[in-house]
Amino acid sequence: MTKKNLDPITTEIIQSSLQAACDEMFIAMRKTAMSSIIYEVLDFGTAVTDSDGNIAASGAGIPAFIAMCDKAVQAVIKKYDESDIKDGDVFATNDPYNGGVTHLNDVIVVMPIFSLGERIAWSANIAHWPDLGGMAPGGISADAKEIFQEGLQLPVIKMIDQGKTIQSVIDIITANSRVPQYTLGDMWAAIASIRVGEKRIKDIANKYGTETFKESVKLFMDYGELSSLDALKNLPKGTFHGEDLLDNGKKIQVEVTITDSEFLVDLRNNPEQDDGPNNASYDGTVVSAQMAFKAISTGDFVCNAGTFRPLKVLCDEGSMFNPIRPAAQGIYYETDIRSYDLIWKTISHLNPDKSTAGSFASICGTFMGGQHPDTGATFIIIEPQVGGWGAYSIGDGCNANFSAFHGDTFNTPAEISEARHGVYVDQMRLNDEEGGEGKFRGGKGIIMDYRIRSKNAWVSVAYTRSKSLPWSLEGGREGGSNYIEIIRKDGKVEKYSVVTGLSLEPEDVVRIHTANGGGYGNPLDRDIKLVENDLLNEYISPEQARKYYNYKKSI
Repeated sequence: MTKKNLDPITTEIIQSSLQAACDEMFIAMRKTAMSSIIYEVLDFGTAVTDSDGNIAASGAGIPAFIAMCDKAVQAVIKKYDESDIKDGDVFATNDPYNGGVTHLNDVIVVMPIFSLGERIAWSANIAHWPDLGGMAPGGISADAKEIFQEGLQLPVIKMIDQGKTIQSVIDIITANSRVPQYTLGDMWAAIASIRVGEKRIKDIANKYGTETFKESVKLFMDYGELSSLDALKNLPKGTFHGEDLLDNGKKIQVEVTITDSEFLVDLRNNPEQDDGPNNASYDGTVVSAQMAFKAISTGDFVCNAGTFRPLKVLCDEGSMFNPIRPAAQGIYYETDIRSYDLIWKTISHLNPDKSTAGSFASICGTFMGGQHPDTGATFIIIEPQVGGWGAYSIGDGCNANFSAFHGDTFNTPAEISEARHGVYVDQMRLNDEEGGEGKFRGGKGIIMDYRIRSKNAWVSVAYTRSKSLPWSLEGGREGGSNYIEIIRKDGKVEKYSVVTGLSLEPEDVVRIHTANGGGYGNPLDRDIKLVENDLLNEYISPEQARKYYNYKKSI
């Protein structure tokens, strides 16, 4: 089949086959990974790009991860001569200044895919590996001042050469991990995943022909661009200014300019890069803008390089959204979610059907570890948390969901945490604290208790939206706060939103609090039946019903 008679049905079949390949890569990773952050939480992503590293299709998982894989492929193409990129090669990067995008724990592995001697695509996998060294177990430290303190950097390296493992590279990686058996297991799971993608893409190209495959990918990217341009025509035009506050009191701001052909996100004039790890690479900031752009524009499932051609992002070099090496970036995720939340706050009202109050808007990454009390083995818990989403014009916010940034992921079951990590999970319930009241209330966050069993245990967290709370709309109340409490075995209570390597002893309890989302509308306008339903389901207390909703019936 030639380009001249390429029909839309064939193009659609090839695109669906690419999607199926990404999904199969995703399943392969989930079924073979060693770490619960991967096989339970699904803190990873899979993707296929064209020969030049433009995203063509992606699997499930974290939305923010998908648009990071293409940047790793492009970094490989930029660094290596064409003659050094061969069939069977595997490359890796975790360097946020060079294709890694996020932080050092998120390792991207990619491999070129050849058909009849020609490179036609790349398969890619990004996943959070449990530990690659650094000053703190798990690699995440709020005390880090430069990226060298955050772990081993893999600056776009080749780890497999034409199918043959470069053992010295593997040895360096495992030697820098506190849990080498898990790191090694996750690494080979990722490699298996991209090899599945390689096989499936080769099968597609062999079936339909290399030229047909390449042209179909190109046409579908063009379709993604047209879809976005059509959506832009239906949005209000102009420049829209938005502001928010960080928990440290600093102001962040954005200007979003929308025309018929462009969606410009201007993040200039924002705070300088952080002295600690609260920085996000420019590529990561672009990904945040891509997510907001997709959310406000097209509701379809088309998401490829063409989709984002109308998007432009401006950042000052040396700012928290575009830092200069060697700035630390371990807690990039809280900075990226700040930029996403800021853009969303600025533009969501442009599409009334999608406008919402603020959500808990934090990954609430929780890191704990120690020696397993039964086996003595080192364990590291890495878990994001669920929280409350903002209310909207016709309904309450969602309870206990992951942030929009974190997407299609899951919490770790209590059984896994207790069996694998030597803790007890004493409770997990909806947050009964105040916050988010309105005609439609914000969704509820959670309260969860980890009871420590092992000596020499520790906890590290870096939660945002602990002081700058989820915003409300139309007279609703702001949402709640993200933080943890340490309830010592002697009853003493300590409260933190940011802490690194805090020592824990057996019978200490780590109590996690995630925020309620912001409310929409005056609480006094809430339907009495909804108030009674909230009371029945214990979403609110009788005191809260009287205080915020003027509920006067006897309870």
